[in-house]
Amino acid sequence: MKPKTADKIATGVIVTFSLIIVAVLLALLGYILFRGLSHISWSFLTSVPQTIREGGGIGPQLFNSLFLLVLTLLITIPLGLGAGIYMAEYAKPGKITGAIRLVVEVLSSFPSIVVGLFGLLLIVNTFGFGFSLFSGALVLTIFNLPLMVRVTEQAFRGVAKEQKEAGLALGLSKWKIITSILLPVALPSLVTGTVLAAGRVFGEAAALLFTAGMSTPRLDFTDWNPLSPTSPINPFRPAETLAVHIWKINSEGLAPDAAAIAAGASAVLVILVLVFNLLARWLGRVVYRFFTASKVME
Repeated sequence: MKPKTADKIATGVIVTFSLIIVAVLLALLGYILFRGLSHISWSFLTSVPQTIREGGGIGPQLFNSLFLLVLTLLITIPLGLGAGIYMAEYAKPGKITGAIRLVVEVLSSFPSIVVGLFGLLLIVNTFGFGFSLFSGALVLTIFNLPLMVRVTEQAFRGVAKEQKEAGLALGLSKWKIITSILLPVALPSLVTGTVLAAGRVFGEAAALLFTAGMSTPRLDFTDWNPLSPTSPINPFRPAETLAVHIWKINSEGLAPDAAAIAAGASAVLVILVLVFNLLARWLGRVVYRFFTASKVME
């Protein structure tokens, strides 16, 4: 077979597989949005759910998902960035570094139900945090840390050595080189890792069943005392997230319009993930331009 013919066949196979993946994704998104968009309204997004009556909404669950996202990222990003920078710039090859990498790989392969049971035994019961947003955020941090560490390490190692050497030639400290030279260049990859971690927060259900809980107290959105049991910003209250709510409705929903509520909630969840991806990438471009004074993000 001629090289040109083999190249054309290989290119055709790769393009075909790519189109199949895109088609499956579009079909899945189209099916979810087609079923759910007609059920979305302002009342649906803001009202409380109903147990046995029609007309329930997803207001508390939607707020819980967004609030849990903020809590998780506040814990995950500093820890992930710090560990990734250490592995890329400070850790020396050896048994300890190899052991750390092994632990990171093992953590990334744990089933969510196992991590959820670990969180139930250690965080909820032993540490006494109970079923709460904070417990759920700690468990989700266990999921997201391996991803953030790997992405950060690879992003910093992917920066050209010449840029680092130029900083050393100017007499800059190692920390100054990391923050002023390496970080801006690695920022697009870090944004991608953050987006992937956030998607795990929105979609996770199994682990949150055992840590964040399956119920939400009646929230008073006029009470912004973080220690009040009815305050929406209290991180130590139980909180049913949107993904858990969808599972709960599909498995044990008694309301006559349970199927419609599940379809609408699924559409809202998909839209949240898409919007967050777009906003995160836009923010990454803005920050990249600020650090590098560049008009085009590579």
